[in-house]
Amino acid sequence: MEVSGAGLAWLPAPGKLNLFLHVLGRREQGEHAGYHELQTVFRLIDRADRVGVAARDDSQIRFSGEFGEDNLCVRAARLLQAECGVRRGADLALDKRLPVGGGLGGGSSDAATTLLALNRIWGCGLDRPRLMQLGLRLGADVPFFLFGRNALGGGVGERLQGLDLDPAWYLVLVPQVPVSTKEIFADLALTRDTKPLKMLPFLSGQGRNDLEPVAARRYPVIAEHLAWLRQHSPGTSFPPRMTGSGACVFAQFHSRDEAEALLGQLPAAMQGFVAQGLDRHPLHDWVAGPDR
Repeated sequence: MEVSGAGLAWLPAPGKLNLFLHVLGRREQGEHAGYHELQTVFRLIDRADRVGVAARDDSQIRFSGEFGEDNLCVRAARLLQAECGVRRGADLALDKRLPVGGGLGGGSSDAATTLLALNRIWGCGLDRPRLMQLGLRLGADVPFFLFGRNALGGGVGERLQGLDLDPAWYLVLVPQVPVSTKEIFADLALTRDTKPLKMLPFLSGQGRNDLEPVAARRYPVIAEHLAWLRQHSPGTSFPPRMTGSGACVFAQFHSRDEAEALLGQLPAAMQGFVAQGLDRHPLHDWVAGPDR
């Protein structure tokens, strides 16, 4: 944890990759009617945003930065404040290092880190399951970051079962286009009847991303980045694929040297970075409760 001159504690909000993502159907009834039923494997990576947090003696939630007063950090703080009847406030800031609209879960992770930090700073004492319930009200991926470890995800993403994944490094390419998750899920061409995989254990390379064909058609630059990765990383057991609803695409490697070697071949018109897979969220131990 880093503390700035402004008194803000800067905390990590790591990104994630979907190692596969299957769309099983759509919920017709209940609280999340209209949402899609998914099956996915979430993998934490060390590429991260940073959320700046400091407690206030008054009840105001103040955010400084370019993302406005209605971003997910502010919404998370106000939700926790209301839920716990907290009379104190918070100063919040955001150092954005994960691409917006990239499928790496940046906004959801920012919200989760805000909840983890303020639950501790304000002394709310909520356990992990309760925080995850709150997080789902902010977004389908937020519970995963509060769960805090690699997981098999089901439902709309809120049903999580911990997974032990092999060490891995990833080359992540960042097509310069923000993707609308809502538009991808609304596309009539989207496959919505994939049969769930029967697992565990998870075997590297299983499954696919059902959102990938739709995103690649709607955003040809995604297809171009995928084609480049597939051409230059042949013979691996884990074929390159898109994460989330895009736009980012990735390839998996056994070592950092392999990933960085391919990054060095990246055309000047493309952007990317190398990330290491994590086993746990850096703030995993800030909250109690089951994580399996």
